[in-house]
Amino acid sequence: MKIIQTPVGHMEVFCYLVYDEETKEGILIDPAGDEDRLIRLLREKDVRLKYIVNTHGHADHTCGNERLARALGAPVVMHALDETYFQQVEIKNWARMMGLCPHPPADITVQDGDELTFGGITMKFLHTPGHTPGACCILIDGNLFTGDTLFVGAVGRTDLPGGSFSQLIESLKKKVLTLPPDTIVWPGHDYGDRPSSTIRREMETNPYITDFVD
Repeated sequence: MKIIQTPVGHMEVFCYLVYDEETKEGILIDPAGDEDRLIRLLREKDVRLKYIVNTHGHADHTCGNERLARALGAPVVMHALDETYFQQVEIKNWARMMGLCPHPPADITVQDGDELTFGGITMKFLHTPGHTPGACCILIDGNLFTGDTLFVGAVGRTDLPGGSFSQLIESLKKKVLTLPPDTIVWPGHDYGDRPSSTIRREMETNPYITDFVD
Protein backbone atom coordinates (compact mmCIF):
# COMPACT_ATOMS: atom_id res chain seq x y z
CA MET A 1 0.00 0.00 0.00
CA LYS A 2 1.20 3.48 -0.88
CA ILE A 3 0.15 6.71 0.90
CA ILE A 4 0.80 10.13 -0.59
CA GLN A 5 0.00 13.14 1.63
CA THR A 6 -0.40 16.48 -0.13
CA PRO A 7 -1.86 19.85 0.96
CA VAL A 8 -4.53 21.19 -1.39
CA GLY A 9 -6.68 24.28 -1.72
CA HIS A 10 -6.33 27.71 -0.18
CA MET A 11 -6.95 26.24 3.30
CA GLU A 12 -4.17 23.69 2.76
CA VAL A 13 -6.23 20.66 3.69
CA PHE A 14 -4.24 17.43 3.70
CA CYS A 15 -5.53 15.26 0.87
CA TYR A 16 -4.42 11.64 0.75
CA LEU A 17 -3.94 9.38 -2.22
CA VAL A 18 -3.98 5.80 -0.96
CA TYR A 19 -3.58 2.98 -3.44
CA ASP A 20 -2.77 -0.68 -3.93
CA GLU A 21 0.60 -0.80 -5.66
CA GLU A 22 -0.23 -4.12 -7.32
CA THR A 23 -3.67 -3.40 -8.75
CA LYS A 24 -3.15 0.38 -9.08
CA GLU A 25 -6.63 0.98 -7.65
CA GLY A 26 -6.95 3.75 -5.09
CA ILE A 27 -8.89 6.42 -3.25
CA LEU A 28 -8.61 10.13 -2.60
CA ILE A 29 -9.43 11.27 0.93
CA ASP A 30 -10.66 14.87 1.27
CA PRO A 31 -9.79 16.27 -2.18
CA ALA A 32 -10.26 19.90 -1.19
CA GLY A 33 -9.10 21.74 -4.28
CA ASP A 34 -6.21 21.70 -6.77
CA GLU A 35 -8.17 19.18 -8.82
CA ASP A 36 -5.93 19.46 -11.87
CA ARG A 37 -2.88 18.64 -9.78
CA LEU A 38 -4.63 15.65 -8.21
CA ILE A 39 -5.64 14.35 -11.64
CA ARG A 40 -2.03 14.69 -12.78
CA LEU A 41 -0.88 12.83 -9.65
CA LEU A 42 -3.25 9.96 -10.39
CA ARG A 43 -2.02 9.76 -13.97
CA GLU A 44 1.62 9.98 -12.90
CA LYS A 45 1.14 7.04 -10.53
CA ASP A 46 -1.11 5.24 -13.03
CA VAL A 47 -3.83 4.89 -10.39
CA ARG A 48 -7.48 4.20 -11.19
CA LEU A 49 -9.62 6.09 -8.70
CA LYS A 50 -12.31 3.91 -7.16
CA TYR A 51 -13.68 6.25 -4.46
CA ILE A 52 -13.61 9.88 -3.39
CA VAL A 53 -13.83 9.67 0.41
CA ASN A 54 -14.69 12.47 2.83
CA THR A 55 -13.84 12.42 6.53
CA HIS A 56 -16.61 14.99 7.08
CA GLY A 57 -18.85 17.39 5.23
CA HIS A 58 -17.21 20.79 5.69
CA ALA A 59 -16.82 22.51 2.35
CA ASP A 60 -13.08 23.10 2.84
CA HIS A 61 -12.68 19.30 2.71
CA THR A 62 -15.25 18.53 0.01
CA CYS A 63 -14.97 21.35 -2.52
CA GLY A 64 -13.11 19.17 -5.04
CA ASN A 65 -15.68 16.37 -5.00
CA GLU A 66 -17.88 17.47 -7.86
CA ARG A 67 -15.19 18.21 -10.42
CA LEU A 68 -13.16 15.08 -9.65
CA ALA A 69 -16.24 12.85 -9.71
CA ARG A 70 -17.27 14.28 -13.05
CA ALA A 71 -13.76 13.99 -14.52
CA LEU A 72 -12.91 10.52 -13.20
CA GLY A 73 -16.27 8.81 -12.69
CA ALA A 74 -15.55 7.87 -9.06
CA PRO A 75 -18.39 7.85 -6.50
CA VAL A 76 -18.28 10.15 -3.46
CA VAL A 77 -18.45 8.49 -0.01
CA MET A 78 -19.57 10.23 3.19
CA HIS A 79 -21.14 9.29 6.53
CA ALA A 80 -24.94 9.38 6.35
CA LEU A 81 -25.32 11.99 9.10
CA ASP A 82 -23.04 14.52 7.41
CA GLU A 83 -24.64 13.81 4.06
CA THR A 84 -28.01 14.81 5.54
CA TYR A 85 -26.70 17.69 7.64
CA PHE A 86 -24.66 19.41 4.94
CA GLN A 87 -27.42 19.22 2.34
CA GLN A 88 -29.54 21.63 4.43
CA VAL A 89 -30.08 24.94 2.64
CA GLU A 90 -28.87 27.07 5.55
CA ILE A 91 -25.67 25.04 5.90
CA LYS A 92 -25.00 25.28 2.17
CA ASN A 93 -25.50 29.05 2.39
CA TRP A 94 -23.04 29.21 5.28
CA ALA A 95 -20.43 27.47 3.12
CA ARG A 96 -21.05 29.92 0.28
CA MET A 97 -20.60 32.85 2.69
CA MET A 98 -17.14 31.44 3.40
CA GLY A 99 -16.39 31.47 -0.33
CA LEU A 100 -16.55 27.67 -0.64
CA CYS A 101 -18.63 25.49 -2.93
CA PRO A 102 -21.01 23.10 -1.11
CA HIS A 103 -20.71 19.49 -2.18
CA PRO A 104 -23.40 17.76 -4.24
CA PRO A 105 -25.14 14.72 -2.72
CA ALA A 106 -22.85 11.79 -1.96
CA ASP A 107 -23.19 8.64 -4.04
CA ILE A 108 -22.49 6.25 -1.15
CA THR A 109 -23.32 6.84 2.52
CA VAL A 110 -21.74 4.85 5.31
CA GLN A 111 -22.34 4.11 8.99
CA ASP A 112 -20.00 3.31 11.86
CA GLY A 113 -18.10 0.10 11.19
CA ASP A 114 -18.86 -0.05 7.47
CA GLU A 115 -16.08 -1.26 5.18
CA LEU A 116 -15.24 -0.65 1.53
CA THR A 117 -12.43 -2.17 -0.52
CA PHE A 118 -10.15 -0.92 -3.27
CA GLY A 119 -7.62 -3.23 -4.85
CA GLY A 120 -6.70 -5.69 -2.11
CA ILE A 121 -7.13 -3.07 0.63
CA THR A 122 -10.01 -2.61 3.07
CA MET A 123 -10.92 0.68 4.72
CA LYS A 124 -13.12 0.84 7.81
CA PHE A 125 -15.18 3.86 8.81
CA LEU A 126 -15.16 4.84 12.49
CA HIS A 127 -17.89 7.34 13.32
CA THR A 128 -16.25 10.06 15.45
CA PRO A 129 -18.80 12.88 15.91
CA GLY A 130 -17.83 16.14 17.55
CA HIS A 131 -16.31 18.28 14.84
CA THR A 132 -19.40 17.51 12.75
CA PRO A 133 -22.32 15.13 13.35
CA GLY A 134 -21.05 12.57 10.84
CA ALA A 135 -17.30 13.02 11.13
CA CYS A 136 -15.36 9.81 10.54
CA CYS A 137 -11.86 8.50 10.95
CA ILE A 138 -10.85 6.02 8.27
CA LEU A 139 -8.77 3.02 9.33
CA ILE A 140 -6.62 1.36 6.69
CA ASP A 141 -4.06 -1.26 7.67
CA GLY A 142 -2.72 0.47 10.81
CA ASN A 143 -3.17 3.97 9.38
CA LEU A 144 -5.87 6.29 10.72
CA PHE A 145 -6.97 9.21 8.57
CA THR A 146 -8.52 11.52 11.14
CA GLY A 147 -9.72 14.53 9.15
CA ASP A 148 -10.51 17.30 11.64
CA THR A 149 -11.28 14.94 14.52
CA LEU A 150 -7.66 14.70 15.67
CA PHE A 151 -4.64 16.78 14.70
CA VAL A 152 -1.03 16.44 15.79
CA GLY A 153 -1.17 18.09 19.21
CA ALA A 154 -4.73 19.37 18.87
CA VAL A 155 -8.31 18.55 17.84
CA GLY A 156 -10.80 20.05 15.44
CA ARG A 157 -13.02 23.02 16.24
CA THR A 158 -16.32 22.34 17.94
CA ASP A 159 -17.75 25.89 17.85
CA LEU A 160 -19.07 25.57 14.29
CA PRO A 161 -22.64 24.45 13.46
CA GLY A 162 -23.10 20.78 14.37
CA GLY A 163 -20.05 20.67 16.64
CA SER A 164 -19.86 19.35 20.20
CA PHE A 165 -16.76 19.30 22.39
CA SER A 166 -18.17 16.62 24.71
CA GLN A 167 -18.98 14.41 21.73
CA LEU A 168 -15.49 14.90 20.32
CA ILE A 169 -13.82 13.89 23.57
CA GLU A 170 -16.09 10.85 23.79
CA SER A 171 -15.19 9.91 20.20
CA LEU A 172 -11.50 10.11 21.00
CA LYS A 173 -11.94 8.02 24.12
CA LYS A 174 -14.09 5.26 22.63
CA LYS A 175 -13.03 5.09 18.98
CA VAL A 176 -9.52 6.48 18.57
CA LEU A 177 -7.61 5.76 21.76
CA THR A 178 -8.76 2.14 21.81
CA LEU A 179 -6.71 1.47 18.66
CA PRO A 180 -3.18 0.01 18.89
CA PRO A 181 -0.68 2.65 20.12
CA ASP A 182 1.49 2.32 17.02
CA THR A 183 -1.42 3.25 14.72
CA ILE A 184 -0.24 6.08 12.48
CA VAL A 185 -2.31 9.27 12.65
CA TRP A 186 -2.73 11.17 9.37
CA PRO A 187 -4.53 14.47 10.15
CA GLY A 188 -6.60 16.77 7.98
CA HIS A 189 -4.34 19.81 8.43
CA ASP A 190 -0.66 20.44 9.17
CA TYR A 191 -1.25 22.19 12.49
CA GLY A 192 1.34 20.39 14.62
CA ASP A 193 5.11 20.02 14.80
CA ARG A 194 5.07 17.23 12.22
CA PRO A 195 2.70 16.10 9.45
CA SER A 196 1.77 12.77 11.06
CA SER A 197 1.91 11.10 14.46
CA THR A 198 0.90 7.95 16.31
CA ILE A 199 -1.84 7.17 18.81
CA ARG A 200 0.87 6.63 21.44
CA ARG A 201 2.46 10.03 20.86
CA GLU A 202 -0.90 11.82 20.95
CA MET A 203 -1.84 10.06 24.18
CA GLU A 204 1.39 11.30 25.72
CA THR A 205 1.58 14.85 24.33
CA ASN A 206 -1.78 16.08 23.02
CA PRO A 207 -3.30 18.35 25.71
CA TYR A 208 -6.85 17.64 24.58
CA ILE A 209 -6.20 13.98 25.40
CA THR A 210 -4.04 14.35 28.50
CA ASP A 211 -6.30 17.01 30.04
CA PHE A 212 -9.80 16.01 28.96
CA VAL A 213 -9.93 12.26 28.36
CA ASP A 214 -10.28 10.37 31.63
